[in-house]
Order: sequence, then structure tokens, then C-alpha cells
Amino acid sequence: MNPREILVTSALPYANGSIHLGHLVEYIQTDIWVRFQKMQGHTVHYVCADDTHGTPVMLRAEQEGITPETLIAKVHGEHLDDFARFHIAFDNYHTTHSPETRRHSEDIYARLKSAGLIVARSIDQLYDPLKQMFLPDRFIKGECPKCGARDQYGDNCEACGSAYAPTDLKNPYSVLSGATPVRRSSEHFFFRLSDDRCIDFLRGWTGSGTLQPEAANKIREWLGTTGDDTLSDWDISRDAPYFGFEIPDAPGKYFYVWLDAPVGYMGSFDNLCARAGLDFDRFWKRGATTELYHFIGKDILYFHALFWPAMLEYAGFRTPTAIFAHGFLTVNGEKMSKSRGTFITARSYLEQGLNPEWLRYYYAAKLNGSMEDIDLSLEDFVARVNADLIGKYVNIASRCAGFIVKRFDGTLAGVEADDPDVCRAFDCRSGDGAGHGRNSGEIGRDYENRDFGRAIRRIMAIADTANQYVNDQAPWNLAKDDARTRELHHACSVAINLFRYLTVLLKPILPRLAADVEAFLRIPPLTWDDAETLLPQGHRIGEYRHLMTRIDPKQVAAMIEANKPVPQPVQHRDKTDAPSTATDTRIETISIDEFSRIELRVARIVRAEQVAGADKLLRLTLDTGTECPRTVFAGIRSAYSPEQLEGRLTILVANLAPRSMKFGVSEGMVLAAGGQEGGPYLLAPDEGAQPGMKVR
Repeated sequence: MNPREILVTSALPYANGSIHLGHLVEYIQTDIWVRFQKMQGHTVHYVCADDTHGTPVMLRAEQEGITPETLIAKVHGEHLDDFARFHIAFDNYHTTHSPETRRHSEDIYARLKSAGLIVARSIDQLYDPLKQMFLPDRFIKGECPKCGARDQYGDNCEACGSAYAPTDLKNPYSVLSGATPVRRSSEHFFFRLSDDRCIDFLRGWTGSGTLQPEAANKIREWLGTTGDDTLSDWDISRDAPYFGFEIPDAPGKYFYVWLDAPVGYMGSFDNLCARAGLDFDRFWKRGATTELYHFIGKDILYFHALFWPAMLEYAGFRTPTAIFAHGFLTVNGEKMSKSRGTFITARSYLEQGLNPEWLRYYYAAKLNGSMEDIDLSLEDFVARVNADLIGKYVNIASRCAGFIVKRFDGTLAGVEADDPDVCRAFDCRSGDGAGHGRNSGEIGRDYENRDFGRAIRRIMAIADTANQYVNDQAPWNLAKDDARTRELHHACSVAINLFRYLTVLLKPILPRLAADVEAFLRIPPLTWDDAETLLPQGHRIGEYRHLMTRIDPKQVAAMIEANKPVPQPVQHRDKTDAPSTATDTRIETISIDEFSRIELRVARIVRAEQVAGADKLLRLTLDTGTECPRTVFAGIRSAYSPEQLEGRLTILVANLAPRSMKFGVSEGMVLAAGGQEGGPYLLAPDEGAQPGMKVR
């Protein structure tokens, strides 16, 4: 295998909040892939940085009474500590507020300007009259101009994925003050992304295999097929007050954070080059033969697959070899929620004594290299980790190592690769000359393709085979018969070699546990090639100590409770006072703004059907006043037959994100009442209501 030179980045976490379990999906995914490449002997540099610029950082620093520089230094330390405790092994973790990132940002800007791709023009911008400042995209909300979804930010819609200008929003309001913003003119600088050169380049680049198929399809939608329906120019400047890099020769104008954030990849690597004596141009110069990979979330695909490669191309740099996008994290099948205690920070996970490698393993078991969302089912998390890591993997060593130490002074018997017992235990093709490590090739391809879930399924199949071998040999019975000492030695030595083999395969996912195994087995750090070898006769292992404990479900329950908001006390009146109107403490209150995000509409049930294999569900086809009817799966089968429902009006939660079920996709939710007294009782509007009407 020819050695490769690879530069890898993860998206830069914003320096305005804590690392949470949703963030960790990406960094764990990237770290596993990087560790696998390094185990193969490739040269890999994994860099990242805090994304530090923008109005949110400026406002938070102002609120805390400190400078932005002080704030980002504090957050940088917190982020780096969280990552280290989850064994994320960056080769460099830097900051975008650095001289390296400033220099490269200014250089790229100057090159784009020389190429005729930067233009200045006066624009109407939204201004908060109460805060007396121009509002950044993320501090304006309103209705999407394309699909009408409510409470969307000023730059792109999370519901339909469209990008637009903040002034295109319908019914906008300031997130800072709630005021209706006013329009004011200001001169801004634009990257001419609509230029034919950029469009032609991006159509070719994004269709060249640099993106996952589903990402490439999404990009084609954004690019369009003709010049009549394609990209808009990109506003790359912001007005003071702003925390960031001032644009050269443009006082009071700053680079928009999304310009210098990806440049932070270059800045962090440049910082590493200066410390480690590396050649920056070998990885960033146009025509470089090294590899460059970006791991990102699908929510920032637009910036990384359109703006960033176009910037690099026309500034004279190389473009990424590939961009790997992953999906979002849900917890127990739902969006992370502070009220339910499932918006979990990395730190709170650790504070409950939960092993970070439990989470690394579970995420790996769910990841498949696509943009699909993954779900952290906490019940399944406990069951899978306990069954796989303790019941299958660690179990092999715990059942056999003691016999080696007590009966054979810690030394192993000689085990040959063509031994029939070894071949059976390692699930090998006997007599084909493949050797016992043939599974490592398949699993290696899974790691390379980021299909970690498939890799784990293969690894656990080997662990099942290994455990079956131990059960069949029953060393605890062999140890009772002195005449079978040689069999005992052989069986336990095979088992220890099996355990070592599994450790090689799991090491990218469980680096800390692998290091403990290496110390226990008294071996050098394992590489991928070690999957092809066996420990020699006479090799001495150490005394076995517990390598990993089971998850206690109480730890998970405590973590959820620790992340729930503390309820505010309610003042109670004296019994002699008038009846109290205080809020019932059993009901969590929300603000009017939170309630306004829920879009309720009248819908007519045009068809109701039973769902095969689902005792509680009915499939409803709803007329919502639009051309396309909606399908909703409702758990009301116990109360209604399909014939009772067809033609009735009901209330639909219209802006609920679609949910994939094994029976199909549910595109909303109908409202029903129920409780101990009975139900469910479907809610219906009064006479005169028509499908599509808003419920106010």
C-alpha cells in the first residue's frame, strides 16, 4: 500500500457555546477515520479551530463585561478540554482570530478582487432602531420567501434549504429586541458567485465525485440548470460594530464570518506548519498531489460545497479532494430538547461518570457514511454497549487471561496461523492461503468509506465466533483436569490472540481501551498490519484487570435530569385570599414567541386507512388547501374507524418536520385530546372553517 499524505478538517465550532452531543457526532466520526488512516501508516494532519468572529461573540462578551478576546480564549480552553476528554486527537486546534487566518483571508480577498470577482454595491440592509445596529443574518427572523416556513433566519431556510437575502424575509423581526427592523442603505462587498466562470466551475466540480450522491443532488438543485435560475452574489462584508477582521482599505467594513471561517482551516494548518516544519504549499497549492478532506454537518453544505471551492479556485489554491457531510443527531427519536433534558453537553455527560468511549462506540455503530440523521436511543445505548463491549469483547479476555497468568506464568503457547482451531476462531477460509486477517481487509474498506456501522457489525460477528470458541473449549472445565493442561494452554492462547485481533479492529473507535489492552498484553502500539500476525510462543502478558464496566441506567437517568431546566418557584397565596391565578407548576410555560412558531392549519381528512402491522395507527390523507395533499400517521385507531373520519375537518400542526417511519413519511400531526378519562378525541374546528385556514 502506497503511503498517503492527507490533511483532514472538521467544521469549526462556534466560540459562543458549549460542545454538546450533537457536535460530537462529527468530531468522533472524523477522529475515527483519522486514527484508522494513521494505523495504516499514512501521514495525516488533523486540524481544527474555534470559529470566533461575528456579532454573537461580540454581544456575549459585552453582556459578560469582558473583551471578545478574553471570551474566545476562555471558550477555546473549554472546547479543547471537552474534545480531549472524548479522545479527539487534533494535530492542531487553533483559532480563527489569528494572524495566520487574517493573512490568508486578506490574500484570498485580494486575489478574488484581481480576478474581477469582488464588486462593491449599495444595498438595503435591515437595521434595529432600538439596538442601533445593522442586523446580521442570524439576528433576523421571519417567514421564508420561498416556502413560507415561519421563524427562519435571515440567510437560509432550515425547512426547504433555500438561501436568500435577509431583506427577502416576510414579516421580519429583530432577534435582539423584537423590533421590526427598518431598511437602511450601506455599501457592501460581494463575491460574484453568479459569474459564469464560477457557475461553470461549480457545476463541474460538484459533479466530479467530490460529494456524496445525496449532497451532489442538493447542490444541483441550488445551482440550477440554466443561467436563469442559479446562484446569487455572496455578501462577504459586514458593518461596524463587528468583531472580526477589518477589510483592507475599507474602514468600518469587516469580513463576514463565513468568509474567514473556512479560511481558518488554512490558518490552523499554517500554524502547525510553523511549529512542525511542514510545507504549507504541498497541501494547499493548486495542483497539489496530497489529499484534503472536510468533515461537516449537512446544514453547512451550502457554504462548503459552493462558496468555499469557488473562493479557492479563483484565488489560485487547490480545492478539497472530497467533502463528507453527516446528518443531525436526535435523542430518543426527537430533536434535542432542553425541556426534556436531551440537549446534553459533553461536560454533563462526563460529570455523570459516563465513559466517553461508550458514546464513541455507539455513534460508530450508527454512522454509515451518508447524510442520514442518527438517533441516540438512550435505552438502546445502554443495551448495545453492555452487550457488545462487555458481554462480547472484554468477556473474551476476562474468561481466559487469568488461567494464562496463574497456570502458565503469563506466557502464551505457540499458535500457528494455519491451526484449524485458529482458522475456525478467526472465521477464515482454510487452505486458501488468505491468512487469518482476511476480515481486516473488508473492515478496512468499511472504515475508509466511513461506514463504521458495517465495520462494527463485522467485528461483532468475529466476537461472536470468538466467544463460541471459548464456550466450546470451556477452559474452566479444562482447568479441573491436570491431564488436559496443554489443551487449556492452547485454548486460552488462541482466545488471547483473538482478543488482540479484535482490539486492532476496534482501536480507531476505542483508543483509550486499546491502550489499556496494549499495556495488559505488554505489546507495542497496535497498527493495522498487526491484524495479520499472532503473538509468538512464550510471549508474556500482564495480570488482567477489569478493562471496562457496564453502563448503569441510573447514570443515564441522572444525566437527563441534570440537563433539564430548573423550574421557577411559584408564589402561593394564603388560603383566605381570593382564588389564585398563579401558573400550575405541573405545566411548563412557554413564551408567546415560542408558541407563534407552531403553525396550526385546518385540514380535511379525505381518506383514512388502517396500517398493516401497526395496531394504533391510521394513515390519514389530508387536504390542506394546497395542490398536494399530506400524509399523516395518527395514533387514533383505538377510537375511530376509517369510515368515521373521512370528510371530517381537523387541526394539523403544519410546520412539524417530516418524520420517517417504517410505514412511510408522516408530514405533520393532527391534534387530539386524551387522558385518564378517555380518548383520544380528535379536535375539530367550528362550521365555516376551510382547509388551509390558519388557526390563530
